[in-house]
Amino acid sequence: MHSTPNTDTAVHAGPRTVLALTGALDMDTVPRVTAATDTLVLAGRTLVLDLSAVTFMDSSGLNTLLILRNRAEAEHGTLELCGLPDQALRLLDITGARDLFTLTP
Repeated sequence: MHSTPNTDTAVHAGPRTVLALTGALDMDTVPRVTAATDTLVLAGRTLVLDLSAVTFMDSSGLNTLLILRNRAEAEHGTLELCGLPDQALRLLDITGARDLFTLTP
């Protein structure tokens, strides 16, 4: 239905790790995103998810972001969402989840 997400290689820059996602972030593709993020060390680091090339996000994509946020906090790290497309921002607004995330342009 939607394009398959690609996860680029995580780029480590000091205390930050940047992971770019492309395509859909939905129930069909979340397992691949989870597999890519499960291997990342979040302790004391900031994980930046670049979502500027995400074409669609559903509730399972949002759930994945919430799980990552909770994991980062539990490991004394942080999660930042970068470049959210309008559709994903609307989903965060509708669900009241926008304030739970640090958003960057």
